[in-house]
Amino acid sequence: MALLLAIALFVAQAISFTLLLRERRSLLLEQISGPAIARLNDSIERSTNGRLPPPDRGRVRRAASNPIAPGLPRVTEVETLIREGLVESGHPVVRVLTGVRPFHPEDFDWPRRRFDRRRQHPVDELLIAVQQKTGGWLVTRSIWPRDGLYLVWRLIAQTLILYGIILLPVLWIGRRISRPLRDLTRAAEGFDPREKGEPIPEQGPLDVSALIAAFNALRLRIGAMLEEKDRMLGAIGHDLRTPLAALRVRIESVEDDQDRLRMADTIAEMNKTLEDILSLARVGRPSEMETDVDLNALVDAVVADFHDLGQDVTFEEGGRLRLKLRPSLMRRAVRNLIENAVKYGYVADVRIDPQPDHIAIIVADQGPGIAPDQLEAVFDPFIRLESSRNRDTGGIGLGLALARSIVREAGGDIRLTNRPEGGLAATITLPR
Repeated sequence: MALLLAIALFVAQAISFTLLLRERRSLLLEQISGPAIARLNDSIERSTNGRLPPPDRGRVRRAASNPIAPGLPRVTEVETLIREGLVESGHPVVRVLTGVRPFHPEDFDWPRRRFDRRRQHPVDELLIAVQQKTGGWLVTRSIWPRDGLYLVWRLIAQTLILYGIILLPVLWIGRRISRPLRDLTRAAEGFDPREKGEPIPEQGPLDVSALIAAFNALRLRIGAMLEEKDRMLGAIGHDLRTPLAALRVRIESVEDDQDRLRMADTIAEMNKTLEDILSLARVGRPSEMETDVDLNALVDAVVADFHDLGQDVTFEEGGRLRLKLRPSLMRRAVRNLIENAVKYGYVADVRIDPQPDHIAIIVADQGPGIAPDQLEAVFDPFIRLESSRNRDTGGIGLGLALARSIVREAGGDIRLTNRPEGGLAATITLPR
């Protein structure tokens, strides 16, 4: 914004200066050609009366040949004005020539005070030569300003003054106006629903302060809604676990062992589904604090639980890898990936790949894999692929969705890839 304003001011100043230069040049041409025409007319009339101008003194001098040296810069505007002025006065001439050469004060016949007024700026001398029909030449001289770099520096100086008068105050005012917007931007970027935070001071122009007030109110409403959601989830979990626990006790009275085991499995599945739904809803507002965790030990503990259940899960433990995590949530994410690998890929090969900027936890199986266009869809809640829609595998499609939510809340991500040798690889990437 400041750069655009500076460029606009410079362009405006350049246009104004260009118009001023054109006006100045027009005035200069009139100031030079007017007196020169008067002197030449007077000299021509004197010559008609037999009083020829001398060749070595006076404002107008006589010359036998062209006094303009070849190669001198010409001023065609002056030539045109003088020719027209002489014709209008009834003194047509053969040619009018001009030439600009360095100024030498000692050769000039003007009064000293007039020269002193002009010598503060560099000037040149303009020779004006008029060829008469009789063959002789009349020569007069005038001051010709040497603008060049002087005008360029004048433009730069005026532009800098303009910047100091207009641009700097405007930038200062704009900075004060935009400061509340910057504070609002930082607050929006760092918004964390788990923390109340301090409200942003409502300052700045009316529309900006109104926007800040709306953001402060929105943050309070979001916090209130999340707190209400947490209370509701707690009540739902309590109200559902109680009858499930009662059912678990009641089925002990069922005499048929097969029916009793089937009922127990159904209740366990309902409990797990309830836990998955509540956990997914609480992601983003976890009650567990982050702690310094040895990732190798965490994964090894999860794998040990599967070994106790007789599952085919392998893990090669490495050195200590310290990360700041919420351990129970991360164990839940790793457990969900291993469960999927065991259910649909028969075995789970778990390994940790530490890199300089991140750590990858890779869970590979030997199953049929997933179609490439379904690799992202399986992360949506309650999504199960056709091949897994049977009661034997269990689940309602929340495992991967919950795992990704947990990992993303920790600053990482999960991706699925089909292995070239067959099977699926689920990779958790965590920043170091």
